[in-house]
Amino acid sequence: MRYDIIIIGAGVAGLYAASQIPVSKKVLIINKRETFKCNSFYAQGGVALAKDKDDISLHIKDTIKAGAGLCDEEAVNILSKRSKKVIEDLIDSGFEFDRDDDGELHYTKEAAHSTHRILHAGGDATGRHIHYFLLQENKHHMLGDTRVVDLLIKDGACYGVSVLKDRKSENIYAKDIIIASGGVGSLFEYHTNAPCISADLQGLCLLKGIKLEHMEMMQFHPTVYVDSNNAQKQLLSEALRGEGASVEDEDAKRFLFDYDERGELASRDIVSRAIYDYTQKTGKKTYLNLRNFSQDYFIKRFPNIYKNLQNIGFDVPSQRVPISPAFHYAIGGIKTDLKGKVPNIDGLYAVGEVASIGVHGANRLASNSLLEALVFAKEAVNEIIKDTKTREPMKFEVSKEVMSLKEDKAKKNLLRCIMWEKVSIVRTNDGLNDALEQINALLKENIGKLLKFRLLTAKEIILSSISREKSLGVHTII
Repeated sequence: MRYDIIIIGAGVAGLYAASQIPVSKKVLIINKRETFKCNSFYAQGGVALAKDKDDISLHIKDTIKAGAGLCDEEAVNILSKRSKKVIEDLIDSGFEFDRDDDGELHYTKEAAHSTHRILHAGGDATGRHIHYFLLQENKHHMLGDTRVVDLLIKDGACYGVSVLKDRKSENIYAKDIIIASGGVGSLFEYHTNAPCISADLQGLCLLKGIKLEHMEMMQFHPTVYVDSNNAQKQLLSEALRGEGASVEDEDAKRFLFDYDERGELASRDIVSRAIYDYTQKTGKKTYLNLRNFSQDYFIKRFPNIYKNLQNIGFDVPSQRVPISPAFHYAIGGIKTDLKGKVPNIDGLYAVGEVASIGVHGANRLASNSLLEALVFAKEAVNEIIKDTKTREPMKFEVSKEVMSLKEDKAKKNLLRCIMWEKVSIVRTNDGLNDALEQINALLKENIGKLLKFRLLTAKEIILSSISREKSLGVHTII
């Protein structure tokens, strides 16, 4: 099978990239599981944008400040200056964001933003609504329940992918490949990601000698209900705190002001560390108090959170909810240029959470992730469409590697415990070196290729964490 463009992943980044490609091009979108099993589907927060010319400099400033000095300023400029265009593109295509009583776009504010600039859809289901809309609009072929297990690279060029479907491997060829496969959630015991987000493509890139960047920068969401048997935990959106929810201990003390004068409106890394530190020092449980919301407003503004918490047994917003930080977003990823192109590999691009294009620096500003996915997916496709040079096709042998073993499941669970206990919110050199030793030992065992992907990505996170000797942004080392 041969295509013009293969897109790996069917979240917002992959689907928006597809929406920018003319139907005259032969395109294949490859999705690991069902289409809704992606991080975009679970994105409760909104889409940040510079809502007018005056807001561009403020949005850039807020993004760079949150990024703690590690942002690529040119990438941030592109993100902000082209933000309104991609939002207008969605609206012109028929997508509907939430509006106020006068019919105007309803902008909200979230932590570390200096003004109201966040758009939502469906209240707390922005990612889900955009994802569904892009699925409905998609005119390209999709291949589901299919896992990419190899990149067909030779002499500095990528010619396609090897996939695993129905336990059989086959090669699929294309002139250009866009990786939009998401983050690394399944590496951690507690996370908010879709269950199948397991760092496959990051590990595969390491096997191929492709550089990953800033992998120590793993963002933990501060307000998550974790007391369930599911690996994916119940995220409680940043917007709750942005609109008045408070964090308190079991005695109703709002302790966040002891750590930062902004309290609940401090950036995620500060709030996560504060909850971790306070819990360690006092042994007290932490809660999210929602009583500031009226029942009617809460149901309208946060319908999915309301339904999910009611199903668990919480009478919200009158009853407070126990919370803990959990892994949420991979800031680092496959290093790309400002067009999403992977350096030194012709025909290979990466966009969305899987990529490291430099906009988030050491700490992602809330609601910039969906925006990044939209802006740089468009940048990558524009670059691909402009590139008219041809490349002679090349055929590769189908791999006969063992993909998984029965014993791998227990080792995956062990890996998740190691990463949560040693490589999460607060890290120590002893803990990191202990984790590295355990993962190196697992890599020496008889394991399948899919587990090897996870272990290699986890090892890169640890090595990056060890290399950054001082705390910065979401990376805290003591």
